[in-house]
Amino acid sequence: MPQPKFFLVLALFASLSACGGSAGKERDRTPPLVKAEPATSMRFTAAVEAVGTALANEQVTLTAPVTERLVRLGFNDGDYVHAGQMIAELALGQENAQLAEANARAREAGQQLSRIETLRQKGFATKSNLDAQVASAAAARAQAAEARASIGDRIIRAPFSGYVSLRNISPGAVVSSGTEIAQISDVSRIKLDFAVPETALAQMKKGLGIVAIAAAYPDSPFHGQIETVDAVIDPNTRSATVRAILPNPDGRLKPGMLLTVRIETQPRIALSVPELSVVGEGDQRFVYVVGPDATAKRTQVKTGLRSEGRIEILDGLKPGAKVVTEGVVKLSDGMKVRLAGPNAAAGVARTAR
Repeated sequence: MPQPKFFLVLALFASLSACGGSAGKERDRTPPLVKAEPATSMRFTAAVEAVGTALANEQVTLTAPVTERLVRLGFNDGDYVHAGQMIAELALGQENAQLAEANARAREAGQQLSRIETLRQKGFATKSNLDAQVASAAAARAQAAEARASIGDRIIRAPFSGYVSLRNISPGAVVSSGTEIAQISDVSRIKLDFAVPETALAQMKKGLGIVAIAAAYPDSPFHGQIETVDAVIDPNTRSATVRAILPNPDGRLKPGMLLTVRIETQPRIALSVPELSVVGEGDQRFVYVVGPDATAKRTQVKTGLRSEGRIEILDGLKPGAKVVTEGVVKLSDGMKVRLAGPNAAAGVARTAR
């Protein structure tokens, strides 16, 4: 009987020795190597993105006011013209004759009026004679003014400075009333119209800066400001048109261009960490904060915007907290870690103690 008891004690001793060895191995296991960096502040901005169409600051299509022969043109393809410059001249033969006749009548009426006024002063003309001649002189002057206006209509001038379109008509052609002569565009600045959803209208304010990119110049952003927000919302799209102004001194932007628009709103400086530092579980977010004893503590945080590979931390972290940036998947709450880089040796030493 003593023999079985001896073997039972021996087996129990061996079992306890194995457990002790396993616990020792657990204690001697090397902590995972991770990278960590302090949480730092950076600039975050919410943004609204849209697509807009470029419009000229001012644009007009000049047409022939009457049916007449085109005598000459005052521009070449794509010329820059100044306000008041002659663009086209229609035939003026008949109008010049009418003006000469009207001027002659006006002079004659004026002379007759002077004679009647002299006779009236001497008592040889009645007041009715004088009144009739005053009316006649006024009518003659009106006819002369009408003839001058008719001539003015046949000389087409630029209403403002700008670039003229390509010429599609030649001198000598007979143009009908309404025929296009030229199109003038002032592109010293560009009106950019784009639609934003009604949910973003509260953020659209006059003077708010925008950045626009044209496909023709993908590496050259254009900066401007919001000028106007349309007072009417489109019931079909539930959006409103916003107009921004872009300076265009070099004329690179052309009316009709399609541009992508980015409007930055609510800029702020906030605490941030790399996106890879954040672990998600359902609607909760966590980071691992490395303490002075090289222990990774799982810390719940509230996140916000993302920008340039970093994520905004709204709550849960203090500035300068050392957050694990690489090796997060190896960790659990309270686990000892080794820090990659200059702090690695110190981390191992503290862990050994």
